[in-house]
Amino acid sequence: MEKQGLKIGWAQVDITPKEKVLVSGQFHARVSEGVRDPITATALALEGTDQAVMVSCDLVTISNELQESVRTAIKQRAPGLEAKKVFLNATHTHTAPEPRNNPLGVLMEGPGVSLKDLGVMNPADYVAWAAEKIAEAVVKAWGSREEGSFSYGLGQAVVGHNRRWTNTEGISTMYGNTNDPKFSHIEGYEDHSVNLLYTWDKNYRLTGVVINLACPSQESESEFTLSADFWYETRVQIRKQLGDYLFVLPQCSPAGDQSPHHIFRKAAEERMLRLAGRDSRQEIAMRITHAVETVLPLAEKEKYREGCFSHLVETVELPLRKLSQAEVKESLAEARKLKEEYEKLKKELEENPDLKKNPRWYVKITYAYRRAAWFENVANRYQQQQIGQLQPYEIHVIRLGDIAIATNPFEYFLDYGIRIQARSPAVQNFLIQLVGSGTYVPTLRAVAGKGYGAVSASNHIGPEGGALLVEKTLELLYSLWKKQPD
Repeated sequence: MEKQGLKIGWAQVDITPKEKVLVSGQFHARVSEGVRDPITATALALEGTDQAVMVSCDLVTISNELQESVRTAIKQRAPGLEAKKVFLNATHTHTAPEPRNNPLGVLMEGPGVSLKDLGVMNPADYVAWAAEKIAEAVVKAWGSREEGSFSYGLGQAVVGHNRRWTNTEGISTMYGNTNDPKFSHIEGYEDHSVNLLYTWDKNYRLTGVVINLACPSQESESEFTLSADFWYETRVQIRKQLGDYLFVLPQCSPAGDQSPHHIFRKAAEERMLRLAGRDSRQEIAMRITHAVETVLPLAEKEKYREGCFSHLVETVELPLRKLSQAEVKESLAEARKLKEEYEKLKKELEENPDLKKNPRWYVKITYAYRRAAWFENVANRYQQQQIGQLQPYEIHVIRLGDIAIATNPFEYFLDYGIRIQARSPAVQNFLIQLVGSGTYVPTLRAVAGKGYGAVSASNHIGPEGGALLVEKTLELLYSLWKKQPD
């Protein structure tokens, strides 16, 4: 593969709305009640024998409309850049604006709660505005690219934890009370590695760092204020240590069953935070910053101004999770209960309009409505699978020297990421989930245990599709290394 000098460009943009918006990440609606810290998008442009622009967004997901709007906006404004080589990833914060034009049940014009009732910006308007701002960052990063170099290394930071536990009967639960006589074990693995990619200008001055770890940014996931979650404190701390000018681009690797929350030993963890005088977000930021600082002098020993650079953009077709009539029946039964609760709450609102003057009056009714729609969608998917079993998804696979970068659009359970890393031909792997809009992809053991994230309502793609994506990703990686997969 031909080698060529690398050009690097960076940009960051604030995508915090000035109006009230729907906060995304829970079943119930949340109207933003202020801004705790900025919502941002950070773009890294790379050009050599190929090109790529990676954009990290403090959002819960990357909707197809957001991704395509950004690509459309840059086509005439970034000469020489292939729009399809630009991809966005979400850090999966649960305290950011809703990034989908019409997510499940969010536009409730008629069912009892409207956007006008809530006094929020239409999600479609936010998507259009945010897409323009993100496009500005892409254009700026692409336009600012100059000769530079990169280095990389592997660190450690305890951030993510498996959030599912299994009882003695084999039933799994997300979160919940582990002080249970039937508690058996934590369901799956945790990965505390931190993949770090540093960039340098032509004078070997550090310009930015990509931080890739297996944990979504959900420490403050149920708040009603807008926030980038622990990535805000992390950026602040890293810049305090290494320079205010530094760009910080976070990526969440496969972590569909992970979170920063502890599900046991909570009292001891809380006591240590109290003794340290830190909150949980500050603690996480300290750990990540320590990894960045520890690896930096080692990574600095080997800087690369050129290297094999190739970027593949592929559409893979994955089989839909096969649903049974029994699963449809069970899901519709749950939907009926929630519909009854919704109708009851709707009637109360119609008979007592003054209830809308109460703070957060909309929480219960939107929860019932959205969760009912979530269960009802199982029946729609059952009908869909009678027509066709395959669903197309875009993925990106990049070789940068001895580094592999590979994306997926899902909340991909950790085990799949470990499978790819274990068999990859690369020295180090930066796997990125939520590059696009996808649901949970659980493992076989998770499906057996049931629970949120693994039940049929939680995912369109099941373990069969998850395993196939592993093989497709490895096939593409091996093609870039000109090897045969093991």
